[in-house]
Amino acid sequence: MPAGMESEEGMNLFVEALKAVLFGVVEGITEWLPISSTGHMILLDEFVHLQMSDAFKEMFNVVIQLGAILAVVVLYFGTLWPFRRGSRGEGVCSWLRMDTVSLWIKVVVAILPSALVGIPLDDWMDAHLHTAPVVAAMLIVYGVAFIAIERRQSAEARVQRVDQIDLRMALKIGLFQVLSLVPGTSRSGATILGGVLMGCSRAAASEFSFFLAIPTMAGASLLKLLKFGFSFTGAELLILLLGCATAFVVSVVAIKTFIGYIKRHSFTAFGWYRIVLGALVALYFLIR
Repeated sequence: MPAGMESEEGMNLFVEALKAVLFGVVEGITEWLPISSTGHMILLDEFVHLQMSDAFKEMFNVVIQLGAILAVVVLYFGTLWPFRRGSRGEGVCSWLRMDTVSLWIKVVVAILPSALVGIPLDDWMDAHLHTAPVVAAMLIVYGVAFIAIERRQSAEARVQRVDQIDLRMALKIGLFQVLSLVPGTSRSGATILGGVLMGCSRAAASEFSFFLAIPTMAGASLLKLLKFGFSFTGAELLILLLGCATAFVVSVVAIKTFIGYIKRHSFTAFGWYRIVLGALVALYFLIR
């Protein structure tokens, strides 16, 4: 291959790598804030196009979430790891942290509704709901919901910690997660809203939402990988790994910043952000 062609291919790959980093930054920030990561990724794709196949881009936009998931695992490892050093002769339970086992049971119960609805309807939703009008409408609707709920909140939340969430409450929060199957809703936004309505503090609702993301997003990523197949070209693998790595690093910062923010402030600012963004999206696609 001539040197000029090799240089051009190298430059093209470098540009695609920069795009993957940008997608990772957007994913890392928006996945944990109640502003819809899927909606932002769809919008970003309008302006920044990965020069890859449509099948790869569809898979990439979902599997990039694995980097974001890893950030939760790292930051909350002490809370999520269910094993401990036990003593011989004391049985299996001596090797388990039962409070963590209880947490994982609640997480599994909470993700069942979205799994039962989302898995069989995955292809249909990709074909019919991943559109700008749907994203714009959901951004505005849930923005209004956040503002309305914050205005009616008066009494102190009765659930201040994640370990105070019981199975019934976990299931109800999981039902709210089903709403997030519509692009633009926000998985974290729907579950946080559900948690707050059920009586959780903002921090407890947010942390439980983070934990629900681990199996939910891992399952969605596995589903997309199975549909795409595991035969990546070198360029595709590089782009995917860069996107995931960037999403991980940015997610660590975003999660810490978000939790610190909501301990001192309400969700009202996120509600107004959603409304303004939704209006701009609707206007853009109306006049383009």
